[in-house]
Amino acid sequence: MTGHSHAKQRVALISVGASGLLTLAKFAVGLMTGSLAILSEALHSLLDFVSTVMTLYAVRLSDVPADDTHHYGHGKVESVTALVETGLLFVTSAWVIQEAVKRLIWHEGAVVLSPYAFVVVVGSIAIDFWRARALRRTAEATRSQALEADALHFASDMWSSIVVLAGLGLVWLGFPQGDAVAALAVAAFVCIAGWRLGKRTIDVLMDAAPEGVADRVAAAARGIEGVVAVDSVRVRRAGAALFVELMLRVPRAMPLDQVMELKQAVTGAVVATTPEAEVRVTASPIAIDDETVRERVLVIALNRGLAVHHVTVQSLGGRLSVSLDLEVEHRMPLGEAHAIASGLEAAIRREFGAETEVETHIEPLEAEDVEGRDVDPGTRERLTAIVAALTDAQSGLLDAHNVRVRATQRGLIVTFHCRAPAEMPVEEVHARVDAVERRIGAAWPGIARIIVHAEPVR
Repeated sequence: MTGHSHAKQRVALISVGASGLLTLAKFAVGLMTGSLAILSEALHSLLDFVSTVMTLYAVRLSDVPADDTHHYGHGKVESVTALVETGLLFVTSAWVIQEAVKRLIWHEGAVVLSPYAFVVVVGSIAIDFWRARALRRTAEATRSQALEADALHFASDMWSSIVVLAGLGLVWLGFPQGDAVAALAVAAFVCIAGWRLGKRTIDVLMDAAPEGVADRVAAAARGIEGVVAVDSVRVRRAGAALFVELMLRVPRAMPLDQVMELKQAVTGAVVATTPEAEVRVTASPIAIDDETVRERVLVIALNRGLAVHHVTVQSLGGRLSVSLDLEVEHRMPLGEAHAIASGLEAAIRREFGAETEVETHIEPLEAEDVEGRDVDPGTRERLTAIVAALTDAQSGLLDAHNVRVRATQRGLIVTFHCRAPAEMPVEEVHARVDAVERRIGAAWPGIARIIVHAEPVR
């Protein structure tokens, strides 16, 4: 059981005991004195007792985790309980109003004053004040609607008890109808409290969004870099939980891992402003105004599940030319690979116009999980010497290091690091690396692939 669950159940259990004691005391004094105001208070307390028992059950059930039937948990049982309590309040008020009118019109019933009446009413005011404050604190801390209803009941009881005390005072001063007037005032208090509670409860059951929460959530989401727009925000309360659903727009060229990071960042920002929120974020891709042609080509390939690189874009007298390398599974037949390339080219032309020139170079995708082993020390030393000799000042690359040589079924795979001036453009570094790779491959024909990692000169 969580700390909130324990606090809610403890305060609800104490409320049950307090309501039971007050009910018994008020009924005893009301029957003894014949005071309609005290009897109405006793009936009100009886309904409060029933309500607190229902609240105790509700707060226990509301903390049960979500299951296969109740996907959003059981929090709304508190709202249902509060609605039933509201109905009981109005039923009580109707009976009290009827009896008060009878006494005012036909002067039925006489009130016999007793010191016990004043003692019970004053004691009730003290207990109601203490319980209402404790319940309100716990309700605010745990966001429990059922406890909030209980706090409202005890607060209304306190004020109605004050009115009853005033009515008894009027009777003592020689105005016998003061008791009936006090009973009507109690009924008015109860109706006002019931109306306020009922409105809030119905709002929750109808999934009305708490005021201002949607705007706060949308503002938090817009503050995250990468969010193009917030399409919609849906907020619904169920017990202590606040379920938030966000629909965002993100750049369609954004990689999936960055989209996931963005969604996590949005969730964190929303929870920071609304701690009780349980957030669900949906991101939809959108073409943004500053997308480059290269980005649009990459999106087209990504949507078709294809790997492309070396995308080159040229403008030829108003006509667009796009060339790219397309990687396909290395054992795929040429006819199947050509059909895939043709489909990609057609999709690019649909995006940029039928007159767009598209050329595709088909490359074999490197096989995964190629089994390899380190070569013998002698072979590694000879290849290391070749790599060091060819990576020299003449090549524009220096300091070959971290040389690794592995043997596979396809041939040797050589990897090493080298250095180049930090201010050298990447395009030039790539050209020099290619030249070194060709020279090493010519010096040792058994090499299947060379992988060079260039670092800036320290």
